Amino acid sequence: MYVHVKVHTGAKREVLKEISHDHFEIAVKQEPRQNLANRRVIELVAAHLRTPVQKVRITSGHHSPSKILSVG
Repeated sequence: MYVHVKVHTGAKREVLKEISHDHFEIAVKQEPRQNLANRRVIELVAAHLRTPVQKVRITSGHHSPSKILSVG
C-alpha cells in the first residue's frame, strides 16, 4: 500500500491529519536535518496505521515536503 504525505517541519506541536485513507498531512517538531524529520514521519504513520516501523519506508520525496511511503 502506498501513502501520500505532505510534511510541515519545525512545527510547535505534532499533528497527523488524515485527508483520506491514503493521504495525510503531518506536522513534526524536527527540522529537516540529518533525516530527523523523515524518521519521525515514518514513526507517526506506522503508529497511526498500527504497523511496525520496519514495514514503512519512504519510496519518493526524501528531500521534498511531498512524500510517498510504502507500507507493508
